[in-house]
Amino acid sequence: MTINQIQDEIISEFSLLDGDKEMTVFYIMELGQKIPDIKESDRTENNIVKGCQSKVWMVARLENDRVHFEADSNTAITKGLVSLLIRIFNSQSPDEILNANLYFMNKIGMERFIGTQRSNGFAAMIKQMKFYALAFKTQKEIAS
Repeated sequence: MTINQIQDEIISEFSLLDGDKEMTVFYIMELGQKIPDIKESDRTENNIVKGCQSKVWMVARLENDRVHFEADSNTAITKGLVSLLIRIFNSQSPDEILNANLYFMNKIGMERFIGTQRSNGFAAMIKQMKFYALAFKTQKEIAS
């Protein structure tokens, strides 16, 4: 699936919640429970996403020109938020990630149920994922 198809799927899922703040937050936390925990050895200072109020650890690897992400957080809501980004960006190429226009946040009204601090942290997670994509793209260009 493309990044936009995945975003549209997420928008559709959230529309079923009809803007109910409590149900939306619960659903996001539920999504976070579905992603596997990262290895304890990846919970290092180097893997912490800077700019998040909660602790978020993120690692990425490139396999067959596709980026694969793993992440975890010490809070349920933040783990749910990062799980949305993993769902969107996982198994995409570095170029697809770098050129992605993320619009699902506005369409689901995310600003209504996460505060400014979490919004800043969410932006930091996106920035980190795009940074990984850029690093993998640059590595490949240098190697060729």
